[in-house]
Amino acid sequence: MNTGGTQIPRRDPATVMRLKRLGSLHQCRLSFMRVLTRRMAGEGWEFSCPLFDIDENGVGRAVYTAKGPERVYSLVAFAHDLPAEKRSDRVIADAWDATFALFDGIPTEADINRLSQNVPLQEAGRISECELSLSRANRSVRLWTHVVDSLAAGLQPDPAQISAVGYLMRTTAVYGSGKFGAADREIIAARSEMQVPFQAEMLSVYLTRTFVRDLVQHMADAKGGEQTVSLDPIIARRLGIGNSTGLGMAPFIINHPVLFNNWMMVREEAIARVRSVRTALPEDIETFRNVLKRTTVSVDQWRSEHPVQLAKLGQLKSDLQKLSHYLDDADLGNDYPWNKLVEWSEVSLSEEGQEFVASLVLEPYGELVDQLTCCMADSNSDAFRIDGSMKVGDVRALLEDGFGWAFELDWTDPTNCARAWYVSEEKLEPRMGERFEEPITDYEQPLAPARDAAKAFAALKAWNATEPIARFLLNHPEHRHTIRRAQMSRAAPYGEIRDNTISATVMPIDMLRAKLSFFGATHFDPRSDRWVRICMYAGAPYPEDLSPETADLWIYPEIAG
Repeated sequence: MNTGGTQIPRRDPATVMRLKRLGSLHQCRLSFMRVLTRRMAGEGWEFSCPLFDIDENGVGRAVYTAKGPERVYSLVAFAHDLPAEKRSDRVIADAWDATFALFDGIPTEADINRLSQNVPLQEAGRISECELSLSRANRSVRLWTHVVDSLAAGLQPDPAQISAVGYLMRTTAVYGSGKFGAADREIIAARSEMQVPFQAEMLSVYLTRTFVRDLVQHMADAKGGEQTVSLDPIIARRLGIGNSTGLGMAPFIINHPVLFNNWMMVREEAIARVRSVRTALPEDIETFRNVLKRTTVSVDQWRSEHPVQLAKLGQLKSDLQKLSHYLDDADLGNDYPWNKLVEWSEVSLSEEGQEFVASLVLEPYGELVDQLTCCMADSNSDAFRIDGSMKVGDVRALLEDGFGWAFELDWTDPTNCARAWYVSEEKLEPRMGERFEEPITDYEQPLAPARDAAKAFAALKAWNATEPIARFLLNHPEHRHTIRRAQMSRAAPYGEIRDNTISATVMPIDMLRAKLSFFGATHFDPRSDRWVRICMYAGAPYPEDLSPETADLWIYPEIAG
């Protein structure tokens, strides 16, 4: 690898931060699940199950521990016998097939008893600073029953059914960062293993997957007795943890502009570094071609019935064919080959295909990009204070740079402000409604930064460019949040979505996919424009198989033969 010579710049935020492109992002080396499995394998984490007290009906409790170099974390799991009529993925559900808490350390019997009175209640209960996350999951009933019945009859489950669903349980929420009494992020942020965002939540899901595998085997053993067979490890590895994610996640990237900037900027920096590689080594080219073949299998297994996603899948499959033809004749060895590939994709492929290529070119270059993950957290944006001495003219320039496109929109046109974000009184969860059809305007949340920027810019026009912005804000305090965001953009150029988040055509699933791609999710399956199902850890090694050799490229399916 030769990185000397031309340094390719990061892509322009005006291009990258459009919703349609954000809704086309794919997992990559920087995704949080892969960061965690690489760390656990590299540091030689040890795993155990000190408690598995589940009866023949699948009811009971279990504890799974993960011991790192300095600390131990434990998943405390509770399995329930849930009546079919109570099984729901909706946030208003009040019962689940399994509930979990990630405990900071090794829980005592008293801790487990305390959690048993609260964790199954989820939002209705309370946990403590000893817990880092709270979660719940429901069975995929059809596949769960098929796997239990097959193993109990001495047979392996049908691979086609495994592929069609991909998971035995799906989570409907994984709460952390202080919710319902859990430890605040700042309590664990300085720990090396928790420095990258959402590592506690990713660890919880990783251990949950192991519990689910063990639980389905336990129930098959209880049903079939001596004739029961063990689930084939190859089939088990294909199973991930599903997840149902709705609107509650969408405002996250609007409300955390510095944090989301850090994710996007790190990704863009990684892409720029690889594009700046002058000469690719043969082994790097082989890695790229091998991963491309494997991910093609994953795309073929990707299922969805949503028209938007079906169109994206069709585009991606067409793009893969074009990419294959390009690679037949391309020289990937010399003269900035990855930059040429990215530039070719920008004129030849859809945005889905372009972002696929942008993620894939990172795979051979762990030593070049993996260390960037330490820059993905946000430790100081909450402490950001408005600089009142900044001149009005400078603030106007910041607003024009980040939101100039929004100043051209007619904000009196109902189609440009058709939607409004508000918080549900019942569940305290974000919702999006129709502004002119529902009585929600009085409860609107500040989740329309483009409209607010246009309003602030219009108000600033009457002010002298040399006046300090503090004087403007004394007269117009309603614009404080916009001025704060504008000033934050100096350090966070990728922090703002360059699209209208309240238009009649906005697709919240684009925001969901952007965030979930950084988690490492695959096989996005929208069920409407407001919620999506995904799969996590499908293909990942279980704790007993985790090693430096298996810890990373598990995200790409192995090719038979």
